[in-house]
Amino acid sequence: MEKTDTALIVGLDIGTTKVCAVVGEVDTDGQVKIVGIGDSESKGLRKGMVVNIEDTVKSIQQAVTTAGQMAGCDIRSVYVGIAGSHIMGINSHGVIAIQGNEVTTHDVDRVLDAARAVAIPSDREVIHTLPQEYIVDNQRGIVDPIGMAGVRLEVNVHIVTAAVSSAQNIVRSCNRAGLDVADIALESLASAKAVLTDEEREIGVALVDIGGGTSDIAIFENNAIKHTAVVPLGGSMLTSDIAFGLRTPNKSAEKIKVKYGCVLRDLVQSDEALEVPSVGGRPPQKLRRQVLADICEPRMEEILNYVNKTIVASGCKDRIRAGVVLTGGTSLIEGCQQLAEQVFDIPCRIGYPRNIGGLTDVVDNPKFATAVGLLRYGAEQELRRGFTMIERPTLSTESEEEQPSGEGSLFSRLLTRMKRWFMDIT
Repeated sequence: MEKTDTALIVGLDIGTTKVCAVVGEVDTDGQVKIVGIGDSESKGLRKGMVVNIEDTVKSIQQAVTTAGQMAGCDIRSVYVGIAGSHIMGINSHGVIAIQGNEVTTHDVDRVLDAARAVAIPSDREVIHTLPQEYIVDNQRGIVDPIGMAGVRLEVNVHIVTAAVSSAQNIVRSCNRAGLDVADIALESLASAKAVLTDEEREIGVALVDIGGGTSDIAIFENNAIKHTAVVPLGGSMLTSDIAFGLRTPNKSAEKIKVKYGCVLRDLVQSDEALEVPSVGGRPPQKLRRQVLADICEPRMEEILNYVNKTIVASGCKDRIRAGVVLTGGTSLIEGCQQLAEQVFDIPCRIGYPRNIGGLTDVVDNPKFATAVGLLRYGAEQELRRGFTMIERPTLSTESEEEQPSGEGSLFSRLLTRMKRWFMDIT
């Protein structure tokens, strides 16, 4: 074992179309250096939820093995993301009387507990309690009330809940892949950590992470989360439309989407053409690229309109003065930014992972935003624990006795963590 003054953190993004693992070194100053990355095709998820554990396990193992080999380490623990249409977010309010006329850590815990006291179905669990602002004796906009004098403490929070079974399936898949789950984070909040600037969070911004199966929305203002939502539409719908419209296999449709896809017909030259593989042994066919754009544009417009209606319904459309930040692999399709500006009628940009070192050229892609964000979240957790020295294992094969603990104990730890899951991800 090698001793170092850096922590080795792994972010694992288990998506509908891909599984991505990013390994980073974090020093005591909070600087993140990417040292390894691996991705694989995801075969066991649909719309962000596990539908086949064995296929999911294989995809996780492939991505983690590649990342571990690149980083020169043996990956045993990960910070993993959660998404899917089962995710729900609500705003809540808590109020208590301050004990001793000065706000203490205990008072903050009590008021957060009061805010969490909302009716939640038995099959759901609170995974995030995110403070928006504290109020001391009617003084609003307080970020940290500890030490302040007063008699009444209030808090506005955003509560994120998820289906217990979905969280357990993610943990079970990681465990069967030989991994322990250090913590779970909502993917849109993780992506926000990777791509948003402090100014955008302060002024008001909407993050839209367009993945394969879902589009995740997170709205920020005054450096606090205001709204979260998941739209069950994503880039895989474009792939299906291309496969159907061009009569080509799904794998070929995905490659065509990535290489030639365009969601604005006006951006395509009339003389541009592409070769489309056929099925059943028939020879490939040549088509104009405008035909592909005619297929992609209506579907992407549908997705963005759905997202826009969700933002409007939240009542936060007027708050996003800094515009919309698009991220996720689908956002890279030509014309996505321009079409989004037409649909949202506000400025938009494509969000790339930022403020990282190491293999920046490898992860400089919106499709890695969630994995890098999970890595940054893990780094914050390590820093809070005050690490000074951490053991860094090598790639040597460990015995069965050294493998992570069994499912039962892991689920027990998961339920325990659910009681205290991170209150300050933002």
